[in-house]
Amino acid sequence: MIPTMILFGLVLGRWWPVTLLVAAFGWPALLVATDVVSVNAGLIAAAALALVNAGVGVLIYQGLFHAYRRFHRPASTGVPR
Repeated sequence: MIPTMILFGLVLGRWWPVTLLVAAFGWPALLVATDVVSVNAGLIAAAALALVNAGVGVLIYQGLFHAYRRFHRPASTGVPR
């Protein structure tokens, strides 16, 4: 579960609000649909863990994205503004 949700956050980290919502509701729904977990208190813990793990992936993505944008600026053309 952990690597799957981190990878999910890394791949879809650009759209972080949607990614976190899908992680929080989609992962538990998948667990219930595949009969891995029944609907009980453990499902809330699974949702929380999915949210945290996807959040880690989103944070890694956002950090790399902002570092790239900061250090990879377009070269100036030499034309004054």
